[in-house]
Amino acid sequence: MALTVHSVLHRRKEEFAPLHDDFVGMYVCGPTVYDLPHLGHAKTYIAFDAIVRYLRHRGYRVLYVQNITDVGHLTDEVANEGEDKVEARARQRHVHPMQIAETYTREYFRAMDALGVQRPDISPRASGHVPEIIALTQRLIEKGHAYEVNGSVYFDVGSFPEYGKLSHREVAAEPEVESRVETEEKRHPADFALWKRADPGHIMQWPSPWGIGYPGWHVECSAMANKYIGPTLDIHGGGVENIFPHNEDEIAQSEAANDAPYVRHWLLTGSLRIGGQKMSKSLGNFVTIDQALENHSPEALRFYLLQAHYASPVDFQWDAERRRSPSIEEAQRGLDRLYGASQAARRWLESASAAAEGEPTPEGRALDAERQAGDDQFHEAMDDDFNTPRAVAALFTLAAALNRFTGQAASASGADRPRVEAARDTLQQLARVLGLLEQGEAEPAAAVQLDAALERVIAWRQAARQRRDFGLSDQIRDDLRAVGILLEDHPGGKTTWRRLH
Repeated sequence: MALTVHSVLHRRKEEFAPLHDDFVGMYVCGPTVYDLPHLGHAKTYIAFDAIVRYLRHRGYRVLYVQNITDVGHLTDEVANEGEDKVEARARQRHVHPMQIAETYTREYFRAMDALGVQRPDISPRASGHVPEIIALTQRLIEKGHAYEVNGSVYFDVGSFPEYGKLSHREVAAEPEVESRVETEEKRHPADFALWKRADPGHIMQWPSPWGIGYPGWHVECSAMANKYIGPTLDIHGGGVENIFPHNEDEIAQSEAANDAPYVRHWLLTGSLRIGGQKMSKSLGNFVTIDQALENHSPEALRFYLLQAHYASPVDFQWDAERRRSPSIEEAQRGLDRLYGASQAARRWLESASAAAEGEPTPEGRALDAERQAGDDQFHEAMDDDFNTPRAVAALFTLAAALNRFTGQAASASGADRPRVEAARDTLQQLARVLGLLEQGEAEPAAAVQLDAALERVIAWRQAARQRRDFGLSDQIRDDLRAVGILLEDHPGGKTTWRRLH
């Protein structure tokens, strides 16, 4: 089956067709680093991590570039006006903007590492590519697509007839654009800044042929993508909220400069919503990744977000008082089922004869057929526009087959060993394509010892609670959480535990 992706540009599914048969150049808009990463970031970058993993699983060589925006992203994104977000935060904190950018770049990668998001091959920073940005801007001026006014340079949207083709909007006819911009310097209200002159108090500034200034947000991505991948990208990813004006402006300036298609396949993630609104730093309605991981495992959060298609919006449930999410709790139970099936297969293999002799049992043959069906189901799902919800369903199909076999097999026949090993390996390998089941399993003897030790600790904690020594009770709970064990208290006084995978 051919790999197909949904074309945002053409509004239909298309066969995935990179420029080169076995190579994929992929660029994803990275974070603007002025605050802690939140769950909206997690949704986007987990989705693209799964896409990159699957492309590599399929045999493609992928060059994955994801930028860091540390300058030029202004508070009014549509009008491309206002104060630089990083610089505004620096003024609040009375520190240099680069200190803000450095701090939150580290925080971003720390959070992504916790969620099992593999690092991009290249993570270029906008501030480190000012020469490339200036060169691109000069090329656009020379080709008649940009003009300079009072030290700022603007892209002339009238010079690019296809402007608006990605977002499917007639920008020139939309009065809200004109009402949100300052038109004194521009030929058209929709013209956008490639280079902005720096006011005297602006800290982030560089010399240019047009005077002291700093780059516009949109041109940064075009310059960095062109440097590391080339004039045409196989995949450009990002959040759907950036389709206009950011992605639209990228297309205009890149295609005008290079006379080549900018992107073959646009993949845009749906928003994560909370309380009916898009979760975002600018709206202040966000839950940080750190907050979500206080009481949930990183893998459960990842599993929860992969159960939605990358392009679909997700309505996130968050209990602020408990600092827990019912959605992630449900995902944890599903994840435990996958781990449980893998562990059941391991236990069966430990009890089975090492020699794979004789004819397989009917149950073994059925397991092998279900393994193949689950494998096919997984690849068909991911080949259909990276449909992770259906791929997750395939994992549950494999887990159910393993549980059915290990639960009904009359004896651990060595003849079935190859089939059980194959089914368990398939479950683990496909799960790892999605970044799941990567935590491993405790050795049997160690697991038994841990069970017994934790039961003693739970009994000790319950005795403390009965004495109303809640300080000790909370300390035990917090100490266990710090080493990856979560205690859960239930009605009636029962306490259970599970690993924070």
